[in-house]
Amino acid sequence: EVQLMESGGGSVQVGGSLRLSCSASEYIIRTYCMAWFRHTPGRGNVRVARIDPFGVSSYLDSVKGRFIISKDNAKNTVYLQMNRLQPDDTDLYFCAYYAKECSGELRSRGEGTQVTVSL
Repeated sequence: EVQLMESGGGSVQVGGSLRLSCSASEYIIRTYCMAWFRHTPGRGNVRVARIDPFGVSSYLDSVKGRFIISKDNAKNTVYLQMNRLQPDDTDLYFCAYYAKECSGELRSRGEGTQVTVSL
């Protein structure tokens, strides 16, 4: 199974910023739609942002204007820049990529990185 590895999580205060990174093979980054999800125990997974092979991105309404997804094919990395963080953003964040286009089955995902935002 293809491995995705996240990093960059941590604890910040309200209003702070974090940049999450997801490393994968260059082929995966270039070819597939990549996405960041958040996971809340008991509530499941929610897609926060995604970026397709052409660089077109979309966002969950609650993070629009605060989070930015980007990718660097040469560095084999997808990023999630998280700004103006709020306590409600606290969660486990993981990256994944879709088997086809930007919906449906996820082909693989990472284990995630914890983001904690405190007052």
